Amino acid sequence: MLSGRRLDLLDPTPVDIEVEDIAHGLAFVARWNGQTRGDWPYSVAEHSLLVEEIFGRTNPKVEARWRLAALLHDAPEYVIGDMISPVKAAVGPGYGEMDARIAAAVHIRFGLPAVLPAPVKKAIKAADKVSAWLEAVQIAGFSEKEADKLFGRPENMVLKGLEIKLRPPAVVRADYCARHAELLAKLTI
Repeated sequence: MLSGRRLDLLDPTPVDIEVEDIAHGLAFVARWNGQTRGDWPYSVAEHSLLVEEIFGRTNPKVEARWRLAALLHDAPEYVIGDMISPVKAAVGPGYGEMDARIAAAVHIRFGLPAVLPAPVKKAIKAADKVSAWLEAVQIAGFSEKEADKLFGRPENMVLKGLEIKLRPPAVVRADYCARHAELLAKLTI
């Protein structure tokens, strides 16, 4: 990692994980395999910020630690990349197992349980689906009808004011680190 840490992908440990490495990696990993409109790729870091915002909107009284979990929901992709669902299925269970091991180490590093409670994980997944719908319609060239079929139609109140703006990776990286620090500070209060 750029921090100088070495991360064993098969046996990751929390002490080898730094948020700056996560933010950097995710800011340079393109979602949708880079097949989006705009002058910048839509990064996993930008997606993670959006998912955390949607999660907060749909769960307004949720604890800060679960918002942190939402921000970190795709953190393993900083080292294993973002594969589209058909490729993940073709690769087989090994990808999912590696993702789970890295996620557990990330969670522990930042004071979360290794495995999130099922209701929290389900709520984050719901926010992730809303994000996917927005991404599909706003930057990936899908019609609303296509996106509705694939991801389900989000409630209008959740979508209100959400607009995807593509930004340079360095800006997204800084925003990811800043949001992480804000949420972490709320855990220690």
